[in-house]
Amino acid sequence: MRLKSIGAALSLACLCAASAYAETVVPLTFADRLAQAGAPLTVRPEGFSGPGAAILSDAVDASRYVLIGESHFSREIPAFTTNVCRLMAPGGLTAMAVETGPEATEAVNARMRAPDREQQIADFITAYPDVMAFLNSRAEGQTVADCAAVAGPAFKLWGLDQEFLGVSGYLFSQMLASGPGPLARAQIEALAEQERTAVQAALASGSPTDLFLLKATDAALDPAGAAIDQDGGDRAKALFAALRETRAIYQASQSGRGDANGRRARLMKRTLAAHLAEVPQARVLMKFGAYHLYKGYNPLGQRDVGNFVAEHADGQNVKALNLIVGGARGTGAGYNGVGRPMKVYDFDATTGKDSDWRKDVMLARPSGAAPDDWILVDLRRLRSRDMKDLTPEWRELILGYDFAVVAPELSPSTKLGGHDAP
Repeated sequence: MRLKSIGAALSLACLCAASAYAETVVPLTFADRLAQAGAPLTVRPEGFSGPGAAILSDAVDASRYVLIGESHFSREIPAFTTNVCRLMAPGGLTAMAVETGPEATEAVNARMRAPDREQQIADFITAYPDVMAFLNSRAEGQTVADCAAVAGPAFKLWGLDQEFLGVSGYLFSQMLASGPGPLARAQIEALAEQERTAVQAALASGSPTDLFLLKATDAALDPAGAAIDQDGGDRAKALFAALRETRAIYQASQSGRGDANGRRARLMKRTLAAHLAEVPQARVLMKFGAYHLYKGYNPLGQRDVGNFVAEHADGQNVKALNLIVGGARGTGAGYNGVGRPMKVYDFDATTGKDSDWRKDVMLARPSGAAPDDWILVDLRRLRSRDMKDLTPEWRELILGYDFAVVAPELSPSTKLGGHDAP
């Protein structure tokens, strides 16, 4: 009995000690957890290195779909994308899906392997001002060419978005080249003449509202649509439908009426679904603005193409990897008008009182990280049942993406082609 009493007493003492220890353990703060989930990533033209490289490489190797949600128009994120292409290519890389219209993207596909690729694309953009978004960037063009080189001759770009503001002239030229009948040809030629006049006005003013796509009325388009339906042929019909869908999306965005973002997302999903139906086993890299590639609902309240791919991957029992990539500070760039160079602006996400995920990542960067190291955060390690104390931005980010990547500094790319402002 005495031994039993002693054993019971020891057990009770151990239990009390364990309880006292448990009471003194302080849960990790989110900043501590963020620091544990982060790793330095060195990004060089020859590839990735540093502690984050193995983490990223393993995740890419395991994924059929790799999605990069970005800040547009930098030089550094396209270079990052090129290195992801190099990781994917040995396991097969079928295509790169981009935030550009299908017809403009096909024009880039036709030129991306040419020795004078840059000049050819510049000439195309000069002939048709504002014909495409994003692929008019010199840095984006280099990434496309580099990805095509490492992925092999079967690699293609898939343009999923609506066409861009200045595409009308190019679409009319393609309609006429398709050999429409006399009724359709007369109507298309009349619209093409109106479009040329509109381009000159838009180049003079810089305003996209002067372009044919935003200026044309239903009264001008409806007779052409009827004639194209009558003897235009399938190709002209498809091109005219693309023009009208693009116009409808921009009009909804301009007026604030209708669901422009939802309509655009649904268009991109349909276009991607058509590609995947043609190539069911395709391994695809995607590069879009960050809002488009969230899993679940994005901050705009849309289930966009990133969610579509995540669900599609689940249905195939394969993996999709969603990365968001941004810069801590530097110089950004954006649209600045028809035929104009890009607008540039300085930014610093690490200053100010407002919450910003990039600021939090940089504050939690490992002490041993070099100044020019990028930081890779494995968001999967931050998912838990209880995230109610996090900011809405972090909750959306952790659930919407698998990795967050922050470059220490971004610099702006430049545009190819274009006209000089008056």
